[in-house]
Amino acid sequence: MERTIKKVEFQKPKRINVLRVAAYARVSSGKDAMLHSLSAQVSYFSNLIQKHPGWLYCGVYADEAVSGTKDTRKNFNRLLDACRAGEVDMIITKSISRFARNTVTLLEAVRELRDMGVDVYFEKQNIHTMSADGELMMTILASYAQEESRSASENQKWRIQKNFKEGRQWNGVMLGYRQKDGRYIVVPEEAEIVRRIFNEYLAGKGLEAIVNGLNADGVLTQKGYTWHKGPVSRILRNSNYTGNLLLQRFYSENHITKRKCVNDGELPKYAAADTHEAIIDADTFAAVQAEIARRAELFRPKPPQQEHYPFSGLIVCGKCGKHYRRKVTATGPVWICSTYNSKGKAACPSKQIPEAALQAVMGGTDLGSLTEIAAHDGNSLILRFQDGTAEERHWKDRSRAESWTPEMREAAGRKTKERWDRNA
Repeated sequence: MERTIKKVEFQKPKRINVLRVAAYARVSSGKDAMLHSLSAQVSYFSNLIQKHPGWLYCGVYADEAVSGTKDTRKNFNRLLDACRAGEVDMIITKSISRFARNTVTLLEAVRELRDMGVDVYFEKQNIHTMSADGELMMTILASYAQEESRSASENQKWRIQKNFKEGRQWNGVMLGYRQKDGRYIVVPEEAEIVRRIFNEYLAGKGLEAIVNGLNADGVLTQKGYTWHKGPVSRILRNSNYTGNLLLQRFYSENHITKRKCVNDGELPKYAAADTHEAIIDADTFAAVQAEIARRAELFRPKPPQQEHYPFSGLIVCGKCGKHYRRKVTATGPVWICSTYNSKGKAACPSKQIPEAALQAVMGGTDLGSLTEIAAHDGNSLILRFQDGTAEERHWKDRSRAESWTPEMREAAGRKTKERWDRNA
């Protein structure tokens, strides 16, 4: 019986190219409303990516209470690392201002991502960075975002300085006080900690001893942490504890870096007297400042004294023109060309002069009458005097016996003894 075999061609399944997608979200305030907004953003992006049939969910990276003008965002940097590792093809974010408000930071990040083949989609502006006009639009919009950040910063500065001019502190974060209705109110238990720190310092304790005592007694900082020398030092220097306010002691560098700087006259300072109840009296505060200054002067490192020798600055190398310097070797002090000493014989094949030989050849010469001593080959020294005359002298090499140190003699003796023992 004849059988018929028919080849059946099955259609190959179409390969689906899956796009690996991650999202980035950020809020610039740690307040509850902002954190709720961040949570909503994370939930929204998670659902959006996971419901898309052509996308593979690669997570939502979120930063809390970090300004978009700074590049120290932990999860933003983690996202960039994932992209560098080839784990992400596209990033979705709410808007350009959420990604970065600094135009330079934004463009640097986006260009790096584009070079890696990673697209960034800004949902609000409907921009894909991989598109032809994406970078132009980003540059324009990011500039607006940066200007918005600068404007907000200037408004904030204006409000702060207005408070300063009216003698009001901008924030109430200071151990020993709480701010109520724009005034400092003493917190008795914290005020005792402040007085303890001032009294112990005047009694002779150092910062480390004060810190150790506070921690040993279980005393915590205003925020509930253990003590370190920095906070103690700042308390001892804070004149606000005298019941008077010295305002704008610090300022923000600019709206991009937001680095805190000490105000050394760059901006005006504002002094307001008797604005709140004092914890430390003026005399005690002044005594502490004087003690701080006294200790600083007492423990200030003294500059090293540079030793000066009779031939210092006089001997000049006849080969490279550099001055000779004194150097102590195993066989005694010598004077050596500074080039030879630092770079070796290949740089300057000059000869070192034993100090004893130098003293012998210069014996009886008034060194104050010389302008220089030029060292040349053949142990030659050309003495040039201030009256314009010159004189040549020759120094003598050390004998072999003089060149031997006690250590060298001891080593030679051991070798001789070992040789005798072997031949015995």
